[in-house]
Amino acid sequence: MTTPLPGDFALTRIEGITGRFVAAGQALVGDAAPVQHAFLYVGNGMVVQAMPSGAELIPIEEASSVVQWSTGHFDLTEEQRDAMVVEAVALVGTPYSFLDYGSIALAHYRIRPAWVRDYVASTGHLICSQLVDEVYLRAGVHLFDDGRLPGDVTPGDLWKLLHPRRVTSTDRDLRRLAHG
Repeated sequence: MTTPLPGDFALTRIEGITGRFVAAGQALVGDAAPVQHAFLYVGNGMVVQAMPSGAELIPIEEASSVVQWSTGHFDLTEEQRDAMVVEAVALVGTPYSFLDYGSIALAHYRIRPAWVRDYVASTGHLICSQLVDEVYLRAGVHLFDDGRLPGDVTPGDLWKLLHPRRVTSTDRDLRRLAHG
């Protein structure tokens, strides 16, 4: 059992139809992962998570069972961790938006209209993985350096950060063939 530190995020499964819906959406955009939800530990046995009713601060015992913590994956300073706690708590009450899932899917297929992109880029609403990414950004930690817009993140993307894909010799051979 991993003991999280303030600022660490957890990845979890969602049971039932909602979990299957999120998993299917992630698979459609290439983010298939064994997790469908994320939340952030803020210390004292409490977590902040985005939910359809809005972001909430709850005891960790009331959260979904953790598949994996980010503990030990990022070299975070005490100041960054403190900032993450402040920022996460400040986001409590932030509304949720199911449209953000659609926007992330459209971005994957490179057909997202500017008005949709702008809607997601605003911080007026967050899904769970966006909340984690936003808290880290506000604390000066950029989880993604691949040119994506803030908010273009799924729980599967966070999973990939903790489980980078190994490049095999077959992958290298395919790249060599593709580039001549």
